Amino acid sequence: MGAAAFSGLSGSATTHHRLGVAKMLETIAIVLIILWVLGLVSSYTMGGLVHILLVIAIVVILLRVIQGRRL
Repeated sequence: MGAAAFSGLSGSATTHHRLGVAKMLETIAIVLIILWVLGLVSSYTMGGLVHILLVIAIVVILLRVIQGRRL
């Protein structure tokens, strides 16, 4: 018996799962390459913006925690 029999997946479900994982990894790779290029191009000028965005994110999280909402 193959691994698909033990996991309860049929052959087509296993193939579909593998295609989904491959697509996800491709998307992650593309996003990382885009972020890397942006970092190369704007490492000096975007530094301030990144810090501002971090401060905004922390403030939003603190407000949600104070108001009792889930993250």
